[in-house]
Amino acid sequence: MDFVADNLFDERKIRALTIVDNFSRQCLAIHVGQSLKGEDVVAVMQRLHQELGVVPERIQVDNGSAFISKALDRWAYD
Repeated sequence: MDFVADNLFDERKIRALTIVDNFSRQCLAIHVGQSLKGEDVVAVMQRLHQELGVVPERIQVDNGSAFISKALDRWAYD
């Protein structure tokens, strides 16, 4: 998982959460918004769990503030 950031033509900022399976190189999800937080990451992971029926055994992220959240820690623990 990682975030990509960019600006729109009118200087508004957007962020995209990208989730990629490192083994298959398949992009599992891209979630775009102006302000994405840990709760948004959890919502995308829950949606993937519902669609695919499995959860990852291992998650690789950087130490960005969006990944350091109680909501994501709680989801990963559960």
